[in-house]
Amino acid sequence: MMRLQTLQVGRLATASLVAHVKRATSLLPPVASLLVALVAALLGALWPGSARALDRTFAGSVQLDEHIAPGEPSTNAGTQSFYGFTTELSGKIAVDLSEHVSANVKICYGCHGFETDMAYVDLRVADELNFRVGRFSPSFGAFNLRHDPANHKLADKPLPYDMGRMLRMRDWNLGVLPSPFPDNGLEIDGTHWFGDKLQLDYAAYAVSGFKGGETGLDIDFAQSHSGSLYYVDNNNTPAGGGRVALTAKLGPRTDLTVGGSGMYGTFDPQSRLSYAIFGADVSLRIGRTNLRAEWLMRRQEFDATDQAQLKYTVPPSGGDFFVKHGAYVEMEHPLGAGVDGIVRVDGLLRLGNVAAGSPLTNDSSVLRYTIGGSYLVARGVRLKLTPELWQFSYADSSGRKVEASLHTAVAGAF
Repeated sequence: MMRLQTLQVGRLATASLVAHVKRATSLLPPVASLLVALVAALLGALWPGSARALDRTFAGSVQLDEHIAPGEPSTNAGTQSFYGFTTELSGKIAVDLSEHVSANVKICYGCHGFETDMAYVDLRVADELNFRVGRFSPSFGAFNLRHDPANHKLADKPLPYDMGRMLRMRDWNLGVLPSPFPDNGLEIDGTHWFGDKLQLDYAAYAVSGFKGGETGLDIDFAQSHSGSLYYVDNNNTPAGGGRVALTAKLGPRTDLTVGGSGMYGTFDPQSRLSYAIFGADVSLRIGRTNLRAEWLMRRQEFDATDQAQLKYTVPPSGGDFFVKHGAYVEMEHPLGAGVDGIVRVDGLLRLGNVAAGSPLTNDSSVLRYTIGGSYLVARGVRLKLTPELWQFSYADSSGRKVEASLHTAVAGAF
């Protein structure tokens, strides 16, 4: 009875609202009347849904990580590596406004401070057609779907998606595509099933894109994540991209996913310097065992006007860009009750000119070997132990090409 009365009140309020709008629009110019009428129609469509209890979901995760790198020559965490204690925190609320409309807001905290990772509305016409409007991480690659620390069982991300945990990170300016990469824009995505064993997922988007300086040699990821520099496009030229993935159910406990992603845009204020990022991924689940592999590549132009800032002479043509590759292969397998073992091999390869003072060459690489473990202490709480062996193609200031580090972390989901 109470629910019926609530619905009746909601309908009466809607009728009253529309009547007031009709009277008000008679006093407005035609264009303003049209805008007000459209807003009233939208409110009228959504108002009955507000009379019922909205479906709200709150979720989050937090991880405290201690990074030990005894071989690093500097004790300043901001120079080459973030070691010592670091915290990653995220909290997300999702609200289903109706059967076809939902909203998501997510706040994250990390080395960069607080940031709005998500703030968008989904308008779902059908499973095959959804419009996402607002701030979100555009669909690219497979790892970004599980980038929150509670969703992966090692303490740090694969090198292609690294955002500050790698050794010598200043030399490399992070990974190929540091994750997450929230941006403002529009995405159209959907899912279609062919029978009950084959699933197709797609996404296409237009976003503001990454940012950098007018004479910069690389993308400045701090500009792309800093609210103090405004969450707006620095060159009024949107970046675009998309992703396609195909999942096949090979058996009751076995499925295979193959995906491909791409992104293109310009990052300087004059919109002269471009970047193009491509990726391919494959994942295989056999029971409780997961095998994953992913490759990313970024081709990026830079300003070669001032050759004094570059280490190598720029040829008359074809020398004003570099290419950075990144890849990882990992296997995750349960070892016992609440215990998982993870083996990962990942790396980066950078080809092309570098800044004059950089220790990198025009052909530099790094490989990392990880054998880690994850232990479920209690529901939603995990201990992570992640020892790593690093092999660089170039020596540091102490002459080392091989280094070791250790991550010990506690992660919780709520």
